Amino acid sequence: MAQAKELTVGQVAMRSGVAVSALHFYEARGLIRSHRTSGNQRRYGRDVLRRVAIIRIAQEVGISLGEIGSALEALPEGRTPTRDDWQLLSTAWRDELDHKIAQLKKLRDGLTDCIGCGCMSIDKCPLRNKDDKLAREGTGARRLVAER
Repeated sequence: MAQAKELTVGQVAMRSGVAVSALHFYEARGLIRSHRTSGNQRRYGRDVLRRVAIIRIAQEVGISLGEIGSALEALPEGRTPTRDDWQLLSTAWRDELDHKIAQLKKLRDGLTDCIGCGCMSIDKCPLRNKDDKLAREGTGARRLVAER
């Protein structure tokens, strides 16, 4: 029996292990594409299975959907992504992931000190008051705004 060239949303969900609602969400975000039959049913090319796998892997390591979408735009539409495509995507994400890992390690180490102090000291806390910046504003309560 010949393999179908197009898949229904249920078939994609079953084969990819992703909920139908997630596929609809990915499509709404422009991460995957389908077309409609004359009966208004979604049909996906077989390449969507590899694209969904790339999306899930990237999400697992903390890549945002926006970044995933930008990366997928660089791939030719209608063709199953190849090992070379994956190499390009993963290499582009590697530096960002290394940076995030370094940040998390720094936060982890600061968190240990913070928890260890017992009182969540606002003048010494490396997480909430790095370099004691609040001391320059005087005494009393201060609301911290996240730095970017």
